[in-house]
Formats: sequence, structure tokens, C-alpha cells
Amino acid sequence: MGCEGGGRPVKMWQRTGWWCWLWWRHLVITGLVLLLCGARTGGAVKSGHSRAMAAGRLENVTQTISRILEGYDIRLRPNFGGDPLTVGMDLTIASFDAISEVNMDYTITMYLNQYWKDERLAFNAYSIWGNNAAGASSSSSSGGSGASSQYDQNGDIMIDDDGANDVITLSGDFAEKIWVPDTFFANDKNSFLHDVTERNKLVRLAGDGAVTYGMRFTTTLACMMDLHYYPLDSQNCTVEIESYGYTVSDVVMYWRSTPIRGVEEAELPQFTIIGYETNDRKEKLATGVYQRLSLSFKLQRNIGYFVFQTYLPSILIVMLSWVSFWINHEATSARVALGITTVLTMTTISTGVRSSLPRISYVKAIDIYLVMCFVFVFAALLEYAAVNYTYWGARAKKKSKKNKEQEKKVSRKQENSANSGGGGGCSSEDIIELQDVRMSPIASLRNRHYSNTTSSTGISGGPDAIDLAKFPPSFRISRQYGGGGGGSTRSSGLRYRD
Repeated sequence: MGCEGGGRPVKMWQRTGWWCWLWWRHLVITGLVLLLCGARTGGAVKSGHSRAMAAGRLENVTQTISRILEGYDIRLRPNFGGDPLTVGMDLTIASFDAISEVNMDYTITMYLNQYWKDERLAFNAYSIWGNNAAGASSSSSSGGSGASSQYDQNGDIMIDDDGANDVITLSGDFAEKIWVPDTFFANDKNSFLHDVTERNKLVRLAGDGAVTYGMRFTTTLACMMDLHYYPLDSQNCTVEIESYGYTVSDVVMYWRSTPIRGVEEAELPQFTIIGYETNDRKEKLATGVYQRLSLSFKLQRNIGYFVFQTYLPSILIVMLSWVSFWINHEATSARVALGITTVLTMTTISTGVRSSLPRISYVKAIDIYLVMCFVFVFAALLEYAAVNYTYWGARAKKKSKKNKEQEKKVSRKQENSANSGGGGGCSSEDIIELQDVRMSPIASLRNRHYSNTTSSTGISGGPDAIDLAKFPPSFRISRQYGGGGGGSTRSSGLRYRD
């Protein structure tokens, strides 16, 4: 049926055009429906193809792992019988948890990564990743030998996301199926591996057999501290890493190009990390010569805590003991109570400081300072004993001797008057009464009080005034020379924090 009208009437031509328009619209709708169906079918085919590729890749990985573990002897190190195996190390400091002077140790949480090459674990990347790995492998091999592209200028294994070193990341439990270094910490006291939510371990295999073995753990390490200048001291705490069973003829450990990370972010409440240093040495033991890696932290103790906890209270207690110099020497209860209180307070402060330190035989700077403060407080108490003896001892004896001499003179005069028989003399009762009055201690106290008004109510001219002028400068000089200052210099080779 054509669409040309020819010589037909106009009405017939209009009807024919109407049918042509309906026909074209039907064709367009049909085409759109077919196009949408084709796109959906193509997407489903593509999705199914992707799933098939993923399933095939998973099967390839499973087969590859099973193949490399087939006949694998976990008891033998890589390159057994050949050259020593090189094992690279690096640490990332997560946190410094605690430092104990009593136990001479410190607790630290860290990430330890170990790198070595086990050719028995090498696999063909093409068998897993397909054409992508093949193309990458060919491009990497065209630039030079495969061995040179797998190590950097420092000899560290470089694990890439493409090329021959395609990486398989496996569960940490896989480490129990392959050989791993028997690394341990020579100065370790107690350690544990974190296991929340799973054991914090990882294993990564590269196509050429390069292995990355990482873990996160918390360890308490011994740190022998020198406390001669405590609390103005600096300490060196180390991490000692070594192979337990393999000597240098089997395993040689080394620090990687970036051995330590996270030191700049680590914080300690009582210390400041001013630097660190890495080194390696050979340790000769009874069972052989072993390679040992050492990391040393330089720690400077912060003095702020001790200023408010020890130094300032001690200074105030010593100054409080000087208040007794202004108290009347006749106020025995007040001065004795103040002296004993300050002595006991200094004893309490000293006991508290010693409880936070180990029982060591040598003298520390804080010991000298506290003993000096105790001596000044005790000397203030002894000063009152000397003043009391001066006023109530020697002077009282002198006055008593003088009174006795006067009494003898009066007695002789009375005897002379009685013998002469003169009238108006005193009777024996009056003489006894006069003697009683002169020997009364109340009168003696009254006379002593009025005769020493200046020295009792003021401090000028008496022993208290002399001691008050001597004690403060002596204490200030003693603090400067007896407090101890253990400023230490920075040793060369340390890496310092900015």
C-alpha cells in the first residue's frame, strides 16, 4: 500500500496520509522497545560475565594458594643451605602507655612489619589476574630485569599494585602455614597480641615471593634508668629486636629505609620524647652470634608535676617553720606544736616520694633536697630549744644565784641588828615572810617579764632575730647547690623532634 496520492481525490489523499502517520509511529515505538530490551539483555549478559570472571578469579586464587602450599615445608627457612636470608623491619609507634620507675620498665603499643622473600611462595600473576597482569608484566619487564624493578635503592622490597608484584592479601592465620621469622624482643617482660575484633595480623604475598608480615601488639620492655638526677633526669629506653634461633649465618635482620614512624605523634604525661636512634649490632651469646636491631628513645622528664607535688609544698613547710621565730618564747605550746607539725609534714612528703621510686642504694637529687628541707625544719625546732634554755636555763640559774647572795646579805644584816639589840628590828616571822616573797617564782617571772619586754614582744637583739636573719639566705643557697640539676646534653646520632 503506497503513500502517493496520484490523481485521486483530495479526501482519499488525506485518509492515506493518516494511515502512513500511524504506521511510522508504530515503527518508532517498536524500535524503542527493541532497543530497551537489547540494552537490558546486554547489561544482564555483561553482569553475568563479570560475575563469572570474579568467580573464575576466586577459583584461580584458591588454586594458586593450594598449589604454592603443596609440598611446602614450614620447618625450613627460605633459601635453606644458601646465603643468609635478609629480613627487613620497620615499626610504627601507636602509643606510649606507661613508664614505671619502680619496676624499671615502660609499656608501648606498636605495629611491627617484617619483610622477606620466599621463592617457594611465588606465583604467576597471569593465572590469577588474566590479561591485565600479562600486560603489566610485559611492560615492567621491558624496562629492565625483573629483579631490579622489585627493589628500591636501599634494597627494600617494593610491592606495587600492578606488574609482576601483584599482591594477595590473606588472613593473619595464613602465617601459621608458612615459614615466618622467630623474632622476639630481648628486653621484653610481658607482651600480648591484640585480638579485637580479630587477631591483629596480616600476610601479603607478592608474585615474586615477597612476603609482608605485620602485627599489632602491646609490650612491656625493661628500661634500666639512672636516677641520680631525679626528677631532673633524662632516660634512654630501648627496643631490642633479635632472632631467637637463627644466627647470622641463617638470618640477617636490617632496618628499612624508614624504620620508625609515629614518634612525632606519641605523647607522654611525665616525659617528652626529644629524639630516637636506630642501630644494629651482632650479639654474641652462648648459642652463637645473632643479629640485633636496637631502637633507643631519648626521654626528658617534665618537672611541672614535681614542682606542685614536692618542691612547692616543701618550700612552704620550711617557711612555715620560721613563723616560730615571731612567736613569744614563753609560748611554749605554740612553738613546740608548730615545730613538731612541720617536722612530721616533711617526713610525710619524703615518704610519699620514696614510695614512687625503687629501693636503690645511691642518693638521688630529690633525696638531697628533701633532707635539706628536713634539716632546716628540724633546726627551727632545735632553735626554740636553745632559746628556751637561754631564757629559762642559764639566766634563771644566774638570777637564782644572785637572789641567794642577796638573801645571805639580808640575813647577815638581820643577825647584826639582833646582836646589837637595836629597836625597830624585824621579828623572825617577818624575816621568814620576806624570804618567802623573794624566793617566789611568780615574782621572779614577773620581774623577768618586765626586764625583757623588748626581747619578749619583739625579735630585735635576741637569738630569734639572729636565726631569722640567717635561716632564709642559708636555705636559698642550699636549694641552689643541693637541689641537683641533671641537665643532659644530646648525644650525636639522635633524631630530634621538631
